[in-house]
Amino acid sequence: MSTLFTKIIKGEIPGRFVWREDDVVAFLTMGPLADGHTLVVPVEEVDRWTDASPELLGRVMEVARKIGAVQVDVFDAARAGLIVAGYEINHMHVHVWPSNSMADFDFGSVDHHPDPATLDANAEKLRAGLRNAGHIEHVPDA
Repeated sequence: MSTLFTKIIKGEIPGRFVWREDDVVAFLTMGPLADGHTLVVPVEEVDRWTDASPELLGRVMEVARKIGAVQVDVFDAARAGLIVAGYEINHMHVHVWPSNSMADFDFGSVDHHPDPATLDANAEKLRAGLRNAGHIEHVPDA
């Protein structure tokens, strides 16, 4: 049975993609900690990050690094937060978001009802930043 993320990757469920390549995709989460909170997900259904091949894990982290660097710039943050949790969906994913303090790492403060227009604007802001950073070939139009 396909995971929720596989359904998003295949277009069966809508997603706000900011990165797409053969092995890894990235899209905004529906429960953000901050504007621009992105999930970096391998296309392959790997349950736990410790089960991923070194090559796949390396690619996921490289994409997360590139997205995090752009988030710091476009959302005027001190740092990019990164967490690998994996309890919500049994499909490996990395949370990356703009952060200004350790308080930004509290998943108890997730916005469970984000404004869709704000999510759309944040996705476009991040896509534009990724294009400007030279990643045009991996950034979808929407």
